[in-house]
Amino acid sequence: MTRIPLKITTIALVAVLVAAPAFAAKKAAESGAAAGTVNGKPIPKNQIEFFMAAQKAQGRPDSPELRDAVREEIIRREVLVQEAQKQGLDKKPDVQTKMDMARQGVLINAYIEGYVKAHPISDDAVRKEYETVKSQLGDKEYSVRHILVDSEDDAKAIITKLKAGEKFDALATQSKDPGSKDKGGDLGWSVPTTYVKPFADALLKLNKGQYTEVPVKSEFGWHVIKLDDTRALKLPGFDEAKPQIQQRLQQQLVEKQVMELRTKAKVE
Repeated sequence: MTRIPLKITTIALVAVLVAAPAFAAKKAAESGAAAGTVNGKPIPKNQIEFFMAAQKAQGRPDSPELRDAVREEIIRREVLVQEAQKQGLDKKPDVQTKMDMARQGVLINAYIEGYVKAHPISDDAVRKEYETVKSQLGDKEYSVRHILVDSEDDAKAIITKLKAGEKFDALATQSKDPGSKDKGGDLGWSVPTTYVKPFADALLKLNKGQYTEVPVKSEFGWHVIKLDDTRALKLPGFDEAKPQIQQRLQQQLVEKQVMELRTKAKVE
């Protein structure tokens, strides 16, 4: 028989942790909706259906074998829960705190899911955001290198060495940017809006092969920037980008609602 891993899904684990055992047993007994018992305690059928839904969401087809495996997993969990209760673990303050936090998480997720469902993002809103992002990104992307140092004098010294014929790649080893110093200062291909404004402004003034002859100051330090190349920016089409944009707009909507609730809350 196929065996389901102990941790099937996080949300399923949370649901089991926060379910009130006595309440579940009572409802199962009242309705007769029990899939069996463990040491006399009913196993609610709705638990099996919940776990089955989680498995189906992962692409596993419904089958007698899968249902047997899910039932066995629920039995194993119930055995562990009962043993933990025998040892009084559910009375320990730290365990109770964790159970309360898990319950909060389930309620929060339920609220957010309901809010998103009640406030769907329209196709027009997604289209508008897509066009806005397109205009912000422009039509080109840039292959960029930089050398980041602590002081303006250090940046000027690097520029002097570049003018004397030293190679940018070699001088980049002096950079304090750990992600690019060992790659000749290479930052890869990107659009200017990826960078902080002083960096982006300086980049847009460069022609292919040029570097900044005046140090560029940002919140990270002092930069010497070199533009290696440019190419046409290939953006995903609307249909391809739509799910990601929709998700981002939903997140923004939820965050706005959370901030409104926080503002209204009486906190002492």
